[in-house]
Amino acid sequence: MSKGVLHHLELYVSDLDRTVEFWGWLLEALGYKPFQKWEKGRSWKLDETYIVFVQTEERFLDIPYHRCRVGLNHLAFHEESRAQIDDLTVRLENRGINVLYKDQHPYAGGNMHYAVYFEDPDRIKVEVVAPKD
Repeated sequence: MSKGVLHHLELYVSDLDRTVEFWGWLLEALGYKPFQKWEKGRSWKLDETYIVFVQTEERFLDIPYHRCRVGLNHLAFHEESRAQIDDLTVRLENRGINVLYKDQHPYAGGNMHYAVYFEDPDRIKVEVVAPKD
C-alpha cells in the first residue's frame, strides 16, 4: 500500500436510508463497490479506500451540517472524461438533484477546471472533476 493514500472516510448522516439512496448509485457510477452493511451504517470501497456513512444518533441531530462551519467543506472525486461529467450532470438532473453554480457550469472552478458540483441530502457539497485535457 502506498504511504499517504486515504484509508477511509466516515461521515455521520441525518437519514441513513436517504443517504444510501443518494450515495449508492453515485459511488457505484464512480467505480465503488458495496463493502459493509450493518443496521446503522453502509460503506462503499474502491481499491483500498472506502467511504462509510453512519446514522447520527437522535441526540446529535439538533444542529444540522453546514459546509461553511469548521469541518468538512466538500468531497471531490475524479472522473475519466468531460463526456462522463456531462453524462453525470444529466443523471443528477434526472434524479432531481440540484446542480450548483449552474450559471458557471461546468467551469465553476475556473476555465481550466471541468466539473459538476451538487449537494447530498445533508447538503454536503460534492464535486466530480474531469482530467485536464
